[in-house]
Amino acid sequence: MKTIKGPAIFLAQFLDNHAPYNSLDSITDWVSGLGYKGVQIPTWDPRAIDLQKAAESKNYCDELKGKLAEKGIQITELSTHLQGQLVAVNPAYDLGFDGFAPDSVKGNPKARTEWAVQQLLLAAKASQNLGLSAHATFSGSLMWHTVYPWPQRPEGLVDMCFTELAKRWTPILNAFDEAGVDLCYEIHPGEDLHDGITYEMFLEKVNGHKRANLLYDPSHFVLQCLDYLQYIDFYHERIKMFHVKDAEFNPSGKQGVYGGYQSWVNRAGRFRSLGDGQVDFGAVFSKLTQYGYDGWAVLEWECAIKDPVQGATEGAPFIDAHIIQATSKIFDDFAGGGADIELNKKLLGLS
Repeated sequence: MKTIKGPAIFLAQFLDNHAPYNSLDSITDWVSGLGYKGVQIPTWDPRAIDLQKAAESKNYCDELKGKLAEKGIQITELSTHLQGQLVAVNPAYDLGFDGFAPDSVKGNPKARTEWAVQQLLLAAKASQNLGLSAHATFSGSLMWHTVYPWPQRPEGLVDMCFTELAKRWTPILNAFDEAGVDLCYEIHPGEDLHDGITYEMFLEKVNGHKRANLLYDPSHFVLQCLDYLQYIDFYHERIKMFHVKDAEFNPSGKQGVYGGYQSWVNRAGRFRSLGDGQVDFGAVFSKLTQYGYDGWAVLEWECAIKDPVQGATEGAPFIDAHIIQATSKIFDDFAGGGADIELNKKLLGLS
């Protein structure tokens, strides 16, 4: 067994135009003061990183790591959630997802996809230059609009979708393999990879690609009524990243999983700050430790009620308290008799 690293924090939800959240230098001063030891960096935000420069310049990456190391902070992973989303977009969502793209490719789905793919290729090289072993992204979606279909899905639609996803992602996965970095899909509603079954269908289409791995976030499974602990049993060998995020699901006679088009605060399922939801983090950390996960535990703060600063402040000690120092000895070793072949034979009646 191995010990999980942490606590760390995903910066995406905190970066804005006001100090101390408006630059990597100032926001890492802030999170270091809260007790975080690592940061996960969103690559689409120039206040945090210049992705192209990171891909092209090892010196830039070394300087970036050095400045953070002086504060006791490591870069845990890079994220391309927004760019990964744009690798596969159904036309029904073109207008909505254009907001994730630069002005130069808005209104041009083909150019937008090409830009997104290039962003992922840069992220592979940047991760390598930073000495990182894992990277976070979304799969994008071509058929989310059919998740609860009416009329029924035509025969062959699902297979065609996952064949196309694999076609788009395989060159990216190969680039990450060349860089020695695991590409970790956050399994998430709204993505074609939104549960274990859809991940398995994708994995089959990419021929079990060794870099097609998982970012584990139990909050999304609470909202789907999926067994988030057994999920670890099924997929622990592919889990290379961990978002520590809480959620609650409180269905009523008026609404359930789909939420009735309500705001986050009025939904039956909603994200919560750590400890305020229903995720059994004691069991989650135990299972991940049992299976030897030794990556980072990264707070992704999202809450419909609590202020983000309070959530971040409470998050570091919460994660720290749940990290299990993996044991190097068995608890009943004191009563052990050591190795004795003849004794074993006698115990089995073989001598």
